[in-house]
Amino acid sequence: MPNITLSLDQATIKKVRRIAMEKNTTLTAMVREYLEQVAARDEAEKQRNLAALRQSFACLSRDMGERSWRREDLHDRLS
Repeated sequence: MPNITLSLDQATIKKVRRIAMEKNTTLTAMVREYLEQVAARDEAEKQRNLAALRQSFACLSRDMGERSWRREDLHDRLS
């Protein structure tokens, strides 16, 4: 697993390490869990947007019936 480096002020590190100890975990585990949640929320939002787009396509699409024209006929009419 790749490593990343974060820069935080000393006071924040102290507070978060204390919180991690209270939760019986580590600062690294807390950061990992948070970033995994961010990634999951992003993916869930993309899936919701895709579902909404598909739903709008389904609601807005109209049956045009069978094609009763030929491309050549359309071009002849425009000339």
